[in-house]
Order: sequence, then C-alpha cells, then structure tokens
Amino acid sequence: MIENIKIEYRKENSAEFEINAAPNGNPLNYKILNEKIYQIIKKGYTKVVLNNVCGQRFIGASLQGQLKIEINGLPGNDLGIFMDGPEIIVNGNSEDQIGNTMNNGKIIIHGDGGDVIGLSARGGKIYVKKDVGYRVGIHIKEFEHKFPVLLIGGTAKDFLGEYMAGGLIIVLGLEFKSDGTVSESKYPICGEGLGTGIHRGKIILRTVEDLGSRLGVGAKVYDLKKETEKTIKPYIKEFCDTFKINPDIINLKPYQIVKPISKRPFGGNFCGNLI
Repeated sequence: MIENIKIEYRKENSAEFEINAAPNGNPLNYKILNEKIYQIIKKGYTKVVLNNVCGQRFIGASLQGQLKIEINGLPGNDLGIFMDGPEIIVNGNSEDQIGNTMNNGKIIIHGDGGDVIGLSARGGKIYVKKDVGYRVGIHIKEFEHKFPVLLIGGTAKDFLGEYMAGGLIIVLGLEFKSDGTVSESKYPICGEGLGTGIHRGKIILRTVEDLGSRLGVGAKVYDLKKETEKTIKPYIKEFCDTFKINPDIINLKPYQIVKPISKRPFGGNFCGNLI
C-alpha cells in the first residue's frame, strides 16, 4: 500500500482528478500508478485523467461502478482487464489485450489497437477507431444477460474472432487520414483464419471482398438478415457519434456476416469413439 500520495492536480469543487504518469519525464511503475488510481477513487472522485502514460499495464483493472478514466499517452497491455462498469477513453493508440475478460463497461480507443483485443470478454463495448492487430476478439463470449460488442473502424489482421463463443464483432474497413477525412481503406478488411473455431456469435464485415478463401475451420459466410442489420445499427450510430464520423460513408458498402457452421466445430476430433 502506498500511503499519503501526492495530489498532482485537483479541480476545486470537482469530481475530476489528474495524475501525471511520468513525473519529471520518468514513467511511474505500473503498480504505483494503479495504486494511485485506486486511492483516488476511494476518496470519492469519479473521473481520473492520466497524462503522459507510457506503457503502464493493467490500468483500470477490476474497477467497478460509474467511473471514467481518460488517458493521454500510450497505455500498456491489459487495459481494463476484469473491468465491470467504468468507461475508459484513450486519446491515441493502445497496446495488446485491452478489455481482457471485461465484464461490463466501455473502452474507446481514438487510434489503433494492438493484438488480442477483447480476450474472453463477456460483456461491455470496445470501440477502436482505426486498425487492430492479430487474434482480436479471441474467445469473446456471452454470459447470462451480458453481450460483448467489439467495433473496429479500420481493418484487422489474422484470426479475427478466433474461438468466438458469443457476442458481436463489427469491422468497417475505413481509413482515417491525418487531415480528418475518412475514406475506404486500401488494405484487406481482415487476414487469414477468419472465425477459426467460432461456435457462437457473429462477425460482421463491411466489405465486398471474397471472404470465403480466408475462413478458418468452423466458419461460414452467410447473408445478412434484416433483423441482424437492425441489431447492429445502434452500435454503428454510437461509433459514428463517438468519433464524429459522417454516417453516410457507412452506407456505401454492404455487409457480410460470418457465423459458425456448428456449435461444436471440433466435436469430432475429441473422444469420438468412446461411446
């Protein structure tokens, strides 16, 4: 336990508190930074602004309730791990495994995301404005009334939605230029191994590309039904509102949907001859 933490910055008569994550240019150890965050929340603050973040891991770990964390800088791995309710906003890029086993809440990335985003998430929303890396959405799953949503504005790499067990992944295939304009990405919307081992949930991609040749074991491309299109509409609207995107560009391409062929895509590989 770190006692008597120094108050970096506090607004008078406000629930907002700011922390310099790299005082004098020296990044705080991630354990020290997270302990500061927890102590500040215990004092009753409901919004924490982190400045000069430089790769510190586990920010927002296991936090609960109506809290908001705004990050200026580059957060490290496992941002929002086990989170249950708060909102995290990153004004830039993020590293790997954001939203790891997240139960509820929202994570907004105003830049690129890393690999393995949303690992085993069972609720909440993760919105990444630009591109993401490999194995994004691996084993995300629905849990009771919880329904995880991962929405990517740019493109994804290999093994998107691997072993997916519920929830929703949406990829829009857009490019966000430095002058603020938005256009169609010149890169493939996803890589190989799309939906490998998927046994529940949906992956929806806004593209006219041939996805059949990229499918992993257990995945299949289906026609997008009107009811599914209606389901995704509010999430896309919220995404556009969050990142100030003109929604007209979204309608310039159709969607394709990837779903499981079976609830047990590898069922024949294990103990098939025992009974």
